[in-house]
Amino acid sequence: MTADARMDPSCPMAAFPFQVGGKWTGMVVVALLDGPLRFSHLRETLGVSSAKVLAETLRDMTRDGLVIRTDHQANPPHVTYELTGLGRSLLPVIDAMREWSDQHLADLLAHRQAHSPVTGSDAAPAPTSPPR
Repeated sequence: MTADARMDPSCPMAAFPFQVGGKWTGMVVVALLDGPLRFSHLRETLGVSSAKVLAETLRDMTRDGLVIRTDHQANPPHVTYELTGLGRSLLPVIDAMREWSDQHLADLLAHRQAHSPVTGSDAAPAPTSPPR
């Protein structure tokens, strides 16, 4: 995926049962693969509805050394975010998560649906044998 394409809101990464950093971290890494982006372009690309959520994600990723925040003193001033080497090192992990998702996400989502509060079956299933 290139940074120019808008991420699908139903992107499987949003439903992963495991995460690297926060919920949006993996998607930010993918969005920044082609180079630095401004905050507004990142927000548009990711489809993040809350600027606060994206700002927190980027702040955490900067703290963890995954992205570099560059403040450009141009007119008008703007900020860009770019992956570091450490951030790029997450790509094999993200690729493995995507591969797993391609194979298992439908099953995972079916199980979540079966246990959702809407269906009334969110409680743990009854044990089939007495506990030991």
